[in-house]
Amino acid sequence: MKLISFRHKSETRIGALISSNQGVDFSKLPESIPLTMLELIQQQEQYLPHLKKALLSPPELSIFNLSDVQILSPITNPISVRDAYAFRQHVATARKNRGLEMIPEFDQFPVTYFTNHLAVTGPGNVMVQQHHLAKLDYELEVAVVLGKALWNATLEECDDAIFGYMIMNDWSARYLQMEEMKLSLGPAKGKDFATSLGPWLVTKDELKIRSTPGGHVLDATMKAFVNDKNLSEGNANSMHWTFAQILQRTSYGIHLVPGEIIGSGTVGTGCLLELNGSGVTDNLWLQPGDQVRMEIEGLGSLSNVVVLQEERLQGVSPSLLGGSLGDLSHQTPSGESGN
Repeated sequence: MKLISFRHKSETRIGALISSNQGVDFSKLPESIPLTMLELIQQQEQYLPHLKKALLSPPELSIFNLSDVQILSPITNPISVRDAYAFRQHVATARKNRGLEMIPEFDQFPVTYFTNHLAVTGPGNVMVQQHHLAKLDYELEVAVVLGKALWNATLEECDDAIFGYMIMNDWSARYLQMEEMKLSLGPAKGKDFATSLGPWLVTKDELKIRSTPGGHVLDATMKAFVNDKNLSEGNANSMHWTFAQILQRTSYGIHLVPGEIIGSGTVGTGCLLELNGSGVTDNLWLQPGDQVRMEIEGLGSLSNVVVLQEERLQGVSPSLLGGSLGDLSHQTPSGESGN
């Protein structure tokens, strides 16, 4: 199933796609399911079998046109959002562009960091402020959503726990990110303003997934476009670490629960930081009005437009945000991470 969350007449509902331009509203089925996506995932054994049958012949009343609703992030209230660092090409290229050797620890264990689970968006406008525009970047990723609890899990348990997949754009304010990462606490203000997900959450049975000794691998082409120009292209099957391996390490000593999101990290060529450093693009960074569209085979197309919003800085020293706005436009990112 391709599951969606959407807003209609100020109400947030969930449903599933039945065609490229139509969906089924679960709250309009004969056995109404007025749940959030998180609740559906948490109660999937009770509801999914019924929903699969209902989608074979949905009542006319439950069908709606996608153009008549606002598509939201598939999960509007995730338990958490983590991001990994799983594509070797991206890591190696980003480090090479900064004059650094490939870090040997990358091949020893997968790593993740937390980002802001309260700042997820779906398709549509992404609101930024002036300091975010100091080298604003996109990052082309695939993400999984947990459907079962994990603790000190095996690879097999981790694969089984994955509920579905979706596109993830890990927006990055590179100047803020690189300045604060000099303090060795990981990305924070450079990442916490937005993470775009969607347009829908696709269950595993609809995707091209193959088994490997390290866990399941998704075979899916990945592309990113800025103002309809194709800049990034790769494949999810080039992940050095599988999601099972990432989840296995993540679950060591802690309890993971349904509704947590884990991103793959950036696919090779999947961000402007990497493309600029390689000479593919020439100091190109995102500006207000730019459209970023991401396409992943089987997962749909996620389109966002950068919008500058008014901000309030009264009483806030510009130095606390990484310098004055006039200084930021010509700065070159430094630091250790290209994620």
